[in-house]
Amino acid sequence: MKIALFGRSFNESFTESFVLMFEVFTKHNIEVVIYEPFYDFLIREINFKPPVNGCFHNHEDLNKEVDFFFSVGGDGTFLDAVTFVRDSGIPLVGINSGRLGFMADIAQEEIPQALADILAGEYSFEERSLLQLETSRNGLFEEFNYALNEFTVHKTDSASMITIHTYLNNEYLNSYWADGLIIATPTGSTAYSLSVGGPILIPNTQNFVISPISPHNLTVRPIVVPNHHEITLRVEGRSDSYLASLDSRSTTFESSIELKIKRADFQIKVLKLKTHNFYGTLRNKLMWGVDKRN
Repeated sequence: MKIALFGRSFNESFTESFVLMFEVFTKHNIEVVIYEPFYDFLIREINFKPPVNGCFHNHEDLNKEVDFFFSVGGDGTFLDAVTFVRDSGIPLVGINSGRLGFMADIAQEEIPQALADILAGEYSFEERSLLQLETSRNGLFEEFNYALNEFTVHKTDSASMITIHTYLNNEYLNSYWADGLIIATPTGSTAYSLSVGGPILIPNTQNFVISPISPHNLTVRPIVVPNHHEITLRVEGRSDSYLASLDSRSTTFESSIELKIKRADFQIKVLKLKTHNFYGTLRNKLMWGVDKRN
């Protein structure tokens, strides 16, 4: 078995669990390649030099021989991991070194059993859809114009709101007068979109959520649309430029640029343990039922 290991950093409290992971890798002769900046962090900050077979720097360094791509961190790290895996078909495994994690759902205390289950083949794969951004002019996210969670357009200053003219398959939907607009996938429905009042979608639903950010009109609510529709956005306001984001990556664009969002032509494969399910994750992460009155 060969795995790629990716991360940014983690707290000292996670060190023991991380070292345990490598003890398991070594015991079972698992070949490990590691993201080089993460390797440097381990040596410099944790004083741990993991036994690895090599390092990688970008998606081009990975090959189809990698069986699993381990992401160590939170959901933000997991989103970064997607930019490495891309359309390679390599399954992602989310190890949570922090607190909240919908995608990085293997908690610290679950690591020993999770590794045992993976080695025993006790898991399944879940396909997660992505969205793709196209623009009327080149220059926006040319290196990787896809997102697992959401695409967001937002004003760049704290002054007036912006207007986002929105079309579905070239049919006019609405002009959102707001601070911004979120186009979320089912995976992203529990992220930024949720914080502005958007609905939660089950991961395998074939939909997008369009959620306005602080709209001027209170009757303007989030809407769920099929993800086989192409969404076109035209933005105008007092500013000459606006902010566009694909997951955690952001850039500015001019008002003359037209934005098109559609379903990507590939999916991300995510490893799921047999003891995990989406509804249980919702209850645990959103603390449903914690109120003693329930």
